[in-house]
Amino acid sequence: MKLLPETLELITEQLSRFPGIGKKTAQRMAFDLLKWPADDVRRLGELIKASVDKIGTCSICGLIAETDPCPICAHPNRDSSVICVVEDTMDVVAIERTGRYRGKYHILGGILSPLEGVGPDQLNIESFIQRLDAVDEVILALNPSVEGETTALYLARLLRERPIKMTRLARGVPMGGDLEYIDEATLGRALEERNPL
Repeated sequence: MKLLPETLELITEQLSRFPGIGKKTAQRMAFDLLKWPADDVRRLGELIKASVDKIGTCSICGLIAETDPCPICAHPNRDSSVICVVEDTMDVVAIERTGRYRGKYHILGGILSPLEGVGPDQLNIESFIQRLDAVDEVILALNPSVEGETTALYLARLLRERPIKMTRLARGVPMGGDLEYIDEATLGRALEERNPL
């Protein structure tokens, strides 16, 4: 005998596809949706359905957007001579929250990961190379993981022959961090890349 309604099981199955959401969390979310007012659930469903038609990716940088080109690529005051290369749109959101970057972006759509079958052909690299004619600086803002480092080295090798300044985000001790709780690799990198006062 099946205890839960099949529709609830299907909703749970779909919700569990989100990163970091296991079956139990997805089931709690599904049960919580049942407690929402019917109009709110319908509105959520309509928004999800509409997103399929309204949201796409910018043909220039790969940012998830409702317009093409995206608002950043279309903005006349953004500096086109500087491109910040990131893994995905959430990285752009994080950088934009700082309010300190005025250049443009390029979203790779992932990072190199041979173990997961992600090679250069699966990433948005070819269109990045085509954008470099009027670029003076490329900032590699990739996560400091083995895969992020591999991707950064791969891109640096591709751009080696071009007269483009290559930079990457600084790494080290976070604001408000206690030295005793910082891992050895981060603290070692902070010592190696220290800045003069």
